[in-house]
Amino acid sequence: MPEIKVLSSIATREAYNELVPQFERASGHTVTTTWSGTTDIMKRMAAGGEVHDLVIISSNELEDLIKQGKIAAGSRVDLAKSGIGVAVRAGAPKPDIGSADALKRTLLAAETVGYTSGPSGVYMAGLIEKMGIAADIKPKFRSVPSGGTIGTIIAAGECEIGFQQISELVHIAGIDYAGPLPSEIQRVTVFTCGIQTGARNADAASSLAKYLSTPDAAAVMRKHGLET
Repeated sequence: MPEIKVLSSIATREAYNELVPQFERASGHTVTTTWSGTTDIMKRMAAGGEVHDLVIISSNELEDLIKQGKIAAGSRVDLAKSGIGVAVRAGAPKPDIGSADALKRTLLAAETVGYTSGPSGVYMAGLIEKMGIAADIKPKFRSVPSGGTIGTIIAAGECEIGFQQISELVHIAGIDYAGPLPSEIQRVTVFTCGIQTGARNADAASSLAKYLSTPDAAAVMRKHGLET
């Protein structure tokens, strides 16, 4: 059976790592996965030279890749979605994030604020700009390389409060998940997949995409902090 090569962002990783071994046993295929951040995936796809069978990334970026001819038209399969969550170091006082105004006060009071270069971070940067506090946050901003998790620097004491997809926070040791962004300013990202143009094993990759979007898979996604 052919090997399926996957290039994936990390938002669905915990659920994916539970589901893929089940798919391998049921199908006989071997799945090899390369994990990377959204920003890095877009750079790699733009550069060319790499051939994967399936690419898992947020829907906006996948649509861009379809328009660029990097992902086969008609191959998109939606997997799950996730809002942006808030985390602090384990045992720290829970921040007030009950409203947009409360979040603004919390951000201004924090010594350090963290988010990534992925979809959640791009949104947070824009939100902070709209709040009119970008200049206040800039000197205390902390981040991680593309593909990293803000929870790791929160747990290490290098960042007081951080923001990322809920599914990327709830499994991190050493932090407390404080809750989602207030509903009036929440941004939900859809995570999806598509077949790379020129994929060597497109049919097998399509079967994996279908497996990851079944009702049974949806239950696993929800268990790991994703919505379906």
